[in-house]
Amino acid sequence: MKNQTVAPRSRRSAVDVAQTETTAIAQRKQDQWFRILLRIRGSVLVAVLPRVVVALAFASLITALYAWGFEVSLPILGSLVPSIVLGLLLVFRTNTAYERFWEGRKLWGSLVNTVRNLARQMWVTITETSAADQKAKIEALKLLVAFAIAVKLHLRSQPLDAEIATLLPPEQMGKLQSMNHPPLEIAFWIADYLQDQHNQGHLNTYQLTAMMNLLDLMIEVLGGCERILKTPIPLAYSIHLKQLILIYCLALPFQMVAELGWMTPLIVGLISFTIFGIEEIGIEIENPFGHDANDLPLDEICRTMYRNIQDLITLAPSCCQWR
Repeated sequence: MKNQTVAPRSRRSAVDVAQTETTAIAQRKQDQWFRILLRIRGSVLVAVLPRVVVALAFASLITALYAWGFEVSLPILGSLVPSIVLGLLLVFRTNTAYERFWEGRKLWGSLVNTVRNLARQMWVTITETSAADQKAKIEALKLLVAFAIAVKLHLRSQPLDAEIATLLPPEQMGKLQSMNHPPLEIAFWIADYLQDQHNQGHLNTYQLTAMMNLLDLMIEVLGGCERILKTPIPLAYSIHLKQLILIYCLALPFQMVAELGWMTPLIVGLISFTIFGIEEIGIEIENPFGHDANDLPLDEICRTMYRNIQDLITLAPSCCQWR
């Protein structure tokens, strides 16, 4: 009888705990929603604020002129730039920018997986006969991470730094600093190492081919990122969209002043912030390889690859029985 009495209480207790946890999670999500709502870093508020101030000041001027008796109310201007046309242009602009952002993320995801696969195959497949072979293999694995870091710096137009210097011997680092395209030089060193292992009999032809194919994929990722970086949104499109946005925002107070009066500047400011903000979001994400809060976390992605290589090195493959 005791067991029959205790079991329902236990079940009720578990249900109460689950309900409490669910409530706590919902509260945290609600709090997070408001924190994101009020967050400045990562938003486009600072970037679009000067443009919004201009639109608001112009709307205030038109409202003041109307209050002083000037006939500035022109509702016909509502058809000057149809809202649907501007909306379609903004949606196209934002979608195009997001496609570039998402393609960049897919390319870097592919690079992570390719580095993992190539590192695993090199560590498990290439035969070691001495400590020198092991040292050379570890240096080759570090070249994979160095390649990713070099791609990141190349896309950001930054010089080689201490992050990549810790992965390379001094002579290679010196050679790399004199190259016009460091990622390609690192890819050459990786390919040269693989070919040398094949020549020494530590790697058969099929294994070499599979690894070279993975290395080719890494180069393709580099080319895809360069395509995004060096193919910006056509200038004529950007100019035309900015002109339409400006005309639309400056025409707003003429349409609203007769009905809204001194509320006109506030409404124009809110609409301008929305429209300028959508355009600025597209500008922010069209080049996803920078340092901004809305760019891809390339630093963290490179650190993840480095940790993966470090973990791999701690394992002892069966092909290396001399250890």
